[in-house]
Amino acid sequence: MKQTVQTLQAKKQQGEKIAMLTCYDYSTAKLMDAAGMDMLLVGDSLGNVILGYEDTISVTMEDMIHHTAAVARGTKNALVVADMPFLSYQTSVYDAVVNAGRLMKEGRAGAVKLEGGEVVCEQIRAIVNASIPVVAHLGMTPQSVNTLGGFKVQGKSLEAARKLLSDAKAVEEAGAFAVVLECVPAKLAELVSRKLSIPTIGIGAGAGCDGQVLVYQDMLGMFSDYCPKFVRKFADVGTVMRDAFALYQEEMQKGNFPAQEHTFSISDEVMAQLEQEAE
Repeated sequence: MKQTVQTLQAKKQQGEKIAMLTCYDYSTAKLMDAAGMDMLLVGDSLGNVILGYEDTISVTMEDMIHHTAAVARGTKNALVVADMPFLSYQTSVYDAVVNAGRLMKEGRAGAVKLEGGEVVCEQIRAIVNASIPVVAHLGMTPQSVNTLGGFKVQGKSLEAARKLLSDAKAVEEAGAFAVVLECVPAKLAELVSRKLSIPTIGIGAGAGCDGQVLVYQDMLGMFSDYCPKFVRKFADVGTVMRDAFALYQEEMQKGNFPAQEHTFSISDEVMAQLEQEAE
C-alpha cells in the first residue's frame, strides 16, 4: 500500500509501529520498498556514509536532489523523505520554501525533513502552506553539532527536557506531520510521543516512539568508522561484501574467473577466416 501522510497518521492512531530506514540509491530503494518499509529517508547522513565527509554540514542541495531522485525512482510504496541540508532553510523563509520545492520537484521527494524546534517554525509553516509535507527533527541535530558540543544525548536536565517537549509541541502546531527524536532519553521520548498527535520516529530514543529509523549501513555492518550505542546490527553484510570482494580478486588472479560459462561463443569458421585475414 502506498504510504502517505494520512496512512502514517492512521498507524499512530492504531498503535502500529512505523518502519523507516535511510536510503541513498535506486537499487537499495527497490529492496527496502519490497521489504515493506513505510518511509525511506534520504538523509544528509549520506555525507558520512556515501561521500566520506566528517559531518553532514558539507552536504549540498545538489547532493540531496541527486540521491533523492535515485531513491524515488526505485520506490513504489514507501514515502520518500528528503533531508534539507545545512543552510538550505536557516537563512530565510524564502530559501526554505524554494529549496523544499526543489527537493519535491527535482528530487521527486514525498516530504522534506529539517532540524530544529521553535526557531524553524516559521519555515515549517511556510513550507506546509506551499503544500509540502514536513518532518521535524529534534534532540541531537547533527547540523548543529558545533553548537551542541559534539554528538551527545539531549534533554537530560529538567530545563532541556522542558525545551524539547515545548519544541515538539511547537513543530506540531506549525504543521509538521511527524517528528524524528534523536538521542533522547527513552522516558522523555515516550512522554513526547504521548503528548503529540503526530507520529514520532526514534533513533536512539527508545521503544516508546511511534516508529524507528536507522542508517542502513549501520544496521547492516557496512560502516565501520564509528558505531553509535543505539545501533543494532541486524546482519553483518559488511563482512560478506568484503569476503566476496577478496574472493573475486583471488579467483581472477588464479584464472578461475571468468570461466567458460561466463563467456560468449563465436563459430570456429568465423575465427578461422578472421585469423587468415589478419595474417
